[in-house]
Amino acid sequence: MSEKSQGSQSSFARRRGAKPLADLIGGVMAPACRKRGFATADLLAQWPDIVGERYGETTQPEALHWPRRQDGGSGIPEPATLVVRCDGPSALFLQHELPQVMQRINTFFGWAAVGRIKIVQKPLKHLPQRATPTLRALDEAEEAELKGRLDAVDEAPLRAALDRLGRAIIARRRK
Repeated sequence: MSEKSQGSQSSFARRRGAKPLADLIGGVMAPACRKRGFATADLLAQWPDIVGERYGETTQPEALHWPRRQDGGSGIPEPATLVVRCDGPSALFLQHELPQVMQRINTFFGWAAVGRIKIVQKPLKHLPQRATPTLRALDEAEEAELKGRLDAVDEAPLRAALDRLGRAIIARRRK
């Protein structure tokens, strides 16, 4: 084999499997995210997981406004103001739960990045819906195990809720 072909093979590492879409579009999304104050698209992508099911579909982060730095850029920056787009009915509920939501956002960042949340009542930008995973059917042994665990529960609504939860947990287990 020639020197040239050996050098080119060693400089390019082969990657097995599919490359995640986030890796491919990260560079394309970066300028749009920076324009809105977001360093990366992580907060936008993980928003439903951060704020929970209740606000995941009724709110969207719109911008992150960082205060001007007085110290010339050294040290820890002051917390930013997160502008959240929210539909009318859930804005009131979100207002009451702002401390918990802010804590979850700061936990996501790993430091006190957000010091204030400003709620703006606007229609949400429609994003594609997340596909809910289809759960496999339980086999007879799993059905019997679940039924045995739920026999002690007397209240029908509680038993039904625990049955749905149990089915989801068991179905996600690998066989």
